[in-house]
Amino acid sequence: MDWKSHRIDALLEQALVEDQAVRDTTTHLTIDPNLRAAGSIIAREELVVAGLGAIPRFFEIFARLDQRPEAHNRFEVVSHPEMFDGVRAHAGQVLAVIRHNAQVLLSCERVILNLLQHLSGIATKTREYADAIQGTHALVLDTRKTIPGMRLLEKYAVQCGGGTNHRIDLASGILIKNNHIALGGGLPAVLTRALEKRRLHQRVHVEVRTAQELEEALSHGAEAILLDNMSPAEVRRSVERVHEQKAPEAARWIPTEASGGIVLENIRAYAETGVDFISVGALTHSAKAADISMSIAAEPG
Repeated sequence: MDWKSHRIDALLEQALVEDQAVRDTTTHLTIDPNLRAAGSIIAREELVVAGLGAIPRFFEIFARLDQRPEAHNRFEVVSHPEMFDGVRAHAGQVLAVIRHNAQVLLSCERVILNLLQHLSGIATKTREYADAIQGTHALVLDTRKTIPGMRLLEKYAVQCGGGTNHRIDLASGILIKNNHIALGGGLPAVLTRALEKRRLHQRVHVEVRTAQELEEALSHGAEAILLDNMSPAEVRRSVERVHEQKAPEAARWIPTEASGGIVLENIRAYAETGVDFISVGALTHSAKAADISMSIAAEPG
């Protein structure tokens, strides 16, 4: 993750502006502007870490927004060499220690925790799904079911948890779904247009919901298949049919993806069908925030 990218900077700045961090009335009235402090970020439950790289960026952006001298004081973010995004942390484990001006620490505390809790929650949930299908052929995919403006960071958190990113946005891949088919004149018409007009190296992915739709997609040149809202048994039969399509005469690989109604309790059954990918919207739209806190104490001198 490039934490210094323009898009990430804009998101972090918006979080600070939303909270009016540079105008923290309570802190400005009650805390000595010359006091330095250390903030320890602590995991309160077992979790997978995501978002540590955002911490120094928050303080750099804060200094840009706030011209007071204390905002520009030196700061240090220290974590154990074994603590980084993507690792498992245990309850009570310190994820990082921040040394900075006490006022600045207090003013940034909430936005830092909000982001770490959200991203670590996604990473933790993703790890649960990835662990559930360990040893199978399948990979766990995320979806575009993300909080507006947060997609880059949420998809990064999925990677931290051992998941794989699906297309990042509507411009980065071709996925023909049922509404495209209904509005575009039927599958043969929309699939033909997509194959003719796509950019070089773009794979044409088609969503199917029945065995009949699968046959139609394969016969008209679909290059990847999304099996939507099928049972594990239906997915298995569909995957076998796709494999028949490419052997022995066809050399091209037609990846298969299962989606819809997949939860932690049944993902193993889907993975054992031989499907290549399993997409789970819950990784991002239903992840519980991880329990992370910050303990702040004044530093001597």
